[in-house]
Amino acid sequence: MDPLQAAPLVDYTHRIGGAIDAAELFNEPNLPNYGGAPKGYDAARFARDQVAFRAFAAKALPKMKIVGPGDVVVANMPLPGNMTGAALMTGTPTPRFDVISYHFYPAVAPRCAPSDTPVGTSPDKALTDDWLARTDKSFLDHKALRDRLAPGAPIWNTETAGAACSGAPWSATFIDSFRYIDQLGRLAKMGASMVFHQTLVGGNYGLLDPESFTPRPNYWVALLWRRLIGSTVLDAGSGKPGLHLYGHCQRGGKGGVTIVAINTATQPQTLELGAKSDLYALTAPELQDKTVLLNGRPLRLGDRDSIPVLKPQSLPSGNAVLAPTSINFLVQRGANNPVCRQ
Repeated sequence: MDPLQAAPLVDYTHRIGGAIDAAELFNEPNLPNYGGAPKGYDAARFARDQVAFRAFAAKALPKMKIVGPGDVVVANMPLPGNMTGAALMTGTPTPRFDVISYHFYPAVAPRCAPSDTPVGTSPDKALTDDWLARTDKSFLDHKALRDRLAPGAPIWNTETAGAACSGAPWSATFIDSFRYIDQLGRLAKMGASMVFHQTLVGGNYGLLDPESFTPRPNYWVALLWRRLIGSTVLDAGSGKPGLHLYGHCQRGGKGGVTIVAINTATQPQTLELGAKSDLYALTAPELQDKTVLLNGRPLRLGDRDSIPVLKPQSLPSGNAVLAPTSINFLVQRGANNPVCRQ
């Protein structure tokens, strides 16, 4: 770690009135060769660099959170060199992190790994429980490390998408939105504080098309999550085969509740609602389509690339029928949930 390279960036940020809230020293240090590290870079060198980085930050950026180790997990399998997150967090001297971070990809895109290899993937896996559950192990492994080495520190997934190596071709279509929304719900339920999607623009996994900058399906999912989902996690029940349920306090609504109901089945599913709800149902003409429908209407930018009005469908209390292969946000603004009133 060389402060001579970092100091000008910090000075420039301060000159333009900016601030740095948090930083990782090294992107995916468990694969040092890909990050341009010196030959023979290991966990011991990483530990020494972290000490130097913290000393630099204490003077130049005393309020900045130091995030790490930032290792990448792919398909929950060992990676070349076997330098794990545990090795990076237990070097000598032991690195100290204000936030525990890691990257996760459930697979590698076909351009870098054939679909029939252990790290490969294909569209037929996209709605399976096994595929959607792959994110669990990486989080729980880092949570165990956090509990042992940095009790109380938040856990951030600082890079994720449907497949590493620029994403699979279908990462740009609606079928990947099931992975994205389910991952957000799962990680929040398990205790993750933040999830960073790879990436805004670039590759098949970008939220925007790199040529036209038009939103891809995962952009609309992210937008609805941001507008409707608060930070307080609720117990929405266990769901049933093909129906994943997640509950949160409604963002910005005192006492309101938002339920995310993900129907991965190819037939309708019924969900019992205890209160009137506003339904935001996302579907697509075909699963590998780049067009997303909100309550049956295509989502498109308006004049001057303005965000369209996101209109819900009003549902009475009682049984709601969820469309096949749909992602549903159900906002119960009058739930008067005591936890959500705080």
